[in-house]
Amino acid sequence: MRTVTRKTHAGFDIESLLDPVPTPARRRFALIAVAALLATVTNAVLFMLPPLLPLMKDQLGLDSASETWIFTALTLGGGAGFILLPRLADVLSDRPTAVLAGGVLTLGALIPAVVYTYPAVLAGAALLGFGSSAQLLPLGFLRRHLSGGRVSTAVSVLIMATGGGVVAGMLGGGLTVRFLSVPTFFFIMAAVFVATTVALVLAVPRADPESAGAPGVFGTLWMIAWLTAILLTLTQGLLWGDAVLIPLVLGLAGYFTWRRFERRSAAPVFDLAILKMPYAKVACWAAGLFGAIDAGFLLSVTYYTQADPAQTGYGLGYDAFGTGLLMLPFALTMFISGKAAEQRVAKGRPGVVLLAGAAVSAVGVAVLTVDHRHIWAYLIGAGLIGLGSRAGYSGAFAVPQFLVPERKAGMAAGLVGTCMAIGIAFGSALVSALLLASPDPVTGQAPEAAYVDSYVCTLACALAVLVIVLVAHRRSHKAFVAVLRQTGVLT
Repeated sequence: MRTVTRKTHAGFDIESLLDPVPTPARRRFALIAVAALLATVTNAVLFMLPPLLPLMKDQLGLDSASETWIFTALTLGGGAGFILLPRLADVLSDRPTAVLAGGVLTLGALIPAVVYTYPAVLAGAALLGFGSSAQLLPLGFLRRHLSGGRVSTAVSVLIMATGGGVVAGMLGGGLTVRFLSVPTFFFIMAAVFVATTVALVLAVPRADPESAGAPGVFGTLWMIAWLTAILLTLTQGLLWGDAVLIPLVLGLAGYFTWRRFERRSAAPVFDLAILKMPYAKVACWAAGLFGAIDAGFLLSVTYYTQADPAQTGYGLGYDAFGTGLLMLPFALTMFISGKAAEQRVAKGRPGVVLLAGAAVSAVGVAVLTVDHRHIWAYLIGAGLIGLGSRAGYSGAFAVPQFLVPERKAGMAAGLVGTCMAIGIAFGSALVSALLLASPDPVTGQAPEAAYVDSYVCTLACALAVLVIVLVAHRRSHKAFVAVLRQTGVLT
C-alpha cells in the first residue's frame, strides 16, 4: 500500500501515515507539543515583519525600494529553506536539521537586535526566512516517531498551530513595538527561538539518516543569486536608468547557465521531470501567483494604512499594531479552507480548488481596489483574500504530492514552495516599483493612485490563475484522475 503524504506552504497535512514507530505516551505528547511550537513560531516569522516595515523605514532612513528589500530578503531566504531543509532532514536526520533551523532563526533575530542597521536587518531577514521553512520539518519526525492512534490528533494540533502562528505574527510584532523598541522586539524573538531549539533537542529522538544523497546547496544558492539580480532590475529600474541593464543581463545569464548546470548535475535542485506530470506545472504557476497576490495585499495595506493623512492627503495613520488588526481576518479565514481544499484534490478536482481560490481572492482584491479608505473594506477584503489564497496554496501543494513517490515528496514540496516564494518576491518587487514610479513632488511619497495600480496588478495575478487553470484543465484533468486511480487514492 502506498503512503500518501501531503504538505502545505503554511504547515502540513497527512491523510495516512504508515509504519509508525511506537513511543511512550510522554514522548508522544512531547513530540506533538514541540511540533505545534515549531509550526507556530515559524509561521509567525513570515507575518511579523511586514507591518513593521514603515517603522523601520523611518528609523533607519530608508527609501521605499530599500524598505521592500527587507521583505524580499525574507521570502528569498524562505525559498532557499523550502528547498534545502526537507532534504537536509533526510541526509542529516530530523534532530540536527531542526536544531540547525532553530540556530539560524536565533542568529537571524540576534543580528538586527545587536546591530540595528539596514544591512543587519537585511541579513537577519534572509536568515529568518530560511529558518521559517522549518515549518515543514514536523511532518518528518511525526511520521517516524508517532504511533498511528494519535496521528489525527497530532495533525489537528499542527494545523491549528499554523493558523495560530499567522495570527500571532499579524499582531505580535506591532503590539511589541507599540511599547518597546524594534531591537528589543528582535531580542524577544531570539529568546523564543532559543527556547524552541532547546525544546527540539529534548523532544525529537535521535534517528539514522534516511538518505545519503546531497541536498544541492550550490545549485540553490546559484538560483537565489540570479533571481535576486532580476528582482533588483524590477525594483530599481526607475532609479538607475540604463545601469539597471547590468543586473538584468547578469540575472538572465545566470538563469540560462543555472538551467544548463541543473540538467547535468548529479544533485539537482529540482527534478524537472515532475513538471511534466499532470497538473504539476499548473500547481507551480498557481502557487507563485497566489504568493504575488498575498505580497501585493500585505505591502499595499501596510503602506497605505500607516500613511499619515496630514502629510500625504491619504491613509489611515495607523501604527503597526493597528495594521495587524485590520489584516487579522486574512489570518483567521486561513483556518477554514485548507482541509477542504486538500480533500477536493484527493477526489480528483484540483482545478475546482484553484479556480475557487483565485475567484474568492479576486473578489477580495476587487473590494480594496474600489474602496481602500474605509475599515469595512479592509476587513472584508482581507477575509476573502485569506480564504481564497489558503485554498489555492493547499491545492497547489497537494497536487504534486499525489503524483510522486515518497522519496521525492520533499523535492515536490520544495518545488511548489520555491515557486510560492518567487511569487511573493515578485509581488513585493512589483508593488515597490509601482509606488516608486511617480512620487509626489512635494511630499516625496507615492500618490494615492499608485495604490490603486498595485491592487489592479494584484487582481491581475488572481485572474491569471483563472486563465491558466481553465486552459490546462481539459488536457490535465483526466490524466491527473488516472494517476489517482493507479495509486489507489481514488477508487
